[in-house]
Amino acid sequence: MATVTYVTPAAVKPPGQPDISYAPDFNKYEARRDNRIKSGNLPKELPKGLPRQLTGKLVWEGDSLAKEYDWTYVLKQDQLDEIDLAVKHFKSLNLPLGYVNRETFPLPKLHSELRKLSDELHNGHGFFVIRGVPVDKYSREENIVIYAGLSAHIAPKRGRQDSKFDGKPAAVTLSHIKDLSGPERNEIIGSPAFTTDKQVFHTDSGDIVSLFALETAAEGGASKLASTWRVYNEIARTRPDLIHTLTQNWNPENFGNHEQPYTSRPIMHYQPATELTPERVILQYARRSFVGFGALPRSPSIPPITEAQAEALDTLHFLGEKFCVDTYFQKGDIQYVNNLALFHARDGFRNEGDKQRHLLRFWLRDPENAWETPEVLKERWALLYDDRAPETEVLPLEPYIRTAGNKSGRVGG
Repeated sequence: MATVTYVTPAAVKPPGQPDISYAPDFNKYEARRDNRIKSGNLPKELPKGLPRQLTGKLVWEGDSLAKEYDWTYVLKQDQLDEIDLAVKHFKSLNLPLGYVNRETFPLPKLHSELRKLSDELHNGHGFFVIRGVPVDKYSREENIVIYAGLSAHIAPKRGRQDSKFDGKPAAVTLSHIKDLSGPERNEIIGSPAFTTDKQVFHTDSGDIVSLFALETAAEGGASKLASTWRVYNEIARTRPDLIHTLTQNWNPENFGNHEQPYTSRPIMHYQPATELTPERVILQYARRSFVGFGALPRSPSIPPITEAQAEALDTLHFLGEKFCVDTYFQKGDIQYVNNLALFHARDGFRNEGDKQRHLLRFWLRDPENAWETPEVLKERWALLYDDRAPETEVLPLEPYIRTAGNKSGRVGG
């Protein structure tokens, strides 16, 4: 029972761009792959210093993962009682939502369990789900307090997801992932997050991406997670030339950033082992940054992607589909994912009546357990996580289309 449709018309293709759109086409992928292999002259060896195979708990396949790992942490009644007391405590302080932290949302007993879950994110399988928050018991604002409070004990830094709110500069750290499409909005929506579309495999920004299900869809919307390390191993074994492509410079578009329309960087990063850490591969990319989406096509002023890059994008997506695990949100679920080691997608979905899929999203970082940020991403990470005064932080109560997915440049409030 999964709807996997693309309902948004494809973005206009800029001149010189390969025949590739946001919605992956397996037949086009096969034809491109076969043509490139036939043409020859593809590197047969991996880039110097890169591993033939990564090992560890982060190398997993969806078909067998459930046999070795139970990723659902179900809250017990005494823990729910402790959360309830923490909500009451924070409300008694009469502080803005930006002040939710470990001290203002105290969880003396649950704290140690949440720290173990942070370790699982960074040193284990790379994701987990907290289940059992009774969403209907609380107001919208109280649910946001719970989400921010629990997250503060797992990864205390909340990343900026938008720099404007209500037309003014702001540090918006909470996004609402909800279908906001419609006759008056389809001409401005440039991100699948605000539609019912299937989302292809990608990463978000930041160390950890988290989603809190306030409501689920009537049908579909499964969350798909795949191990970057398992996908790396497969590409390294079968197509080492594409590891060269992924680790060379690309030109992702910075939607909504008129001062710097695009950047040049690899989308895959290798970190050698140190005395304290194992070797790591990090993937950071969004397909729409190279092919556009809906009302935000790729700008013709940015160099088009190459045939090799087009093949690499499809290879990542279809291997993600092959090796992924489907996690089905229940109302009240909070999912946490290591955004550096896993990439994700979702099935399309259908809303009906009260079943209107509505997720809240944080981009988080835990300084205690954080992986080293690749050098070329440090400027972006500084914009996300650099210290700011709590009173300048905005956690909106209602959905709006954030700047990076909004062609009109109008932002909510």
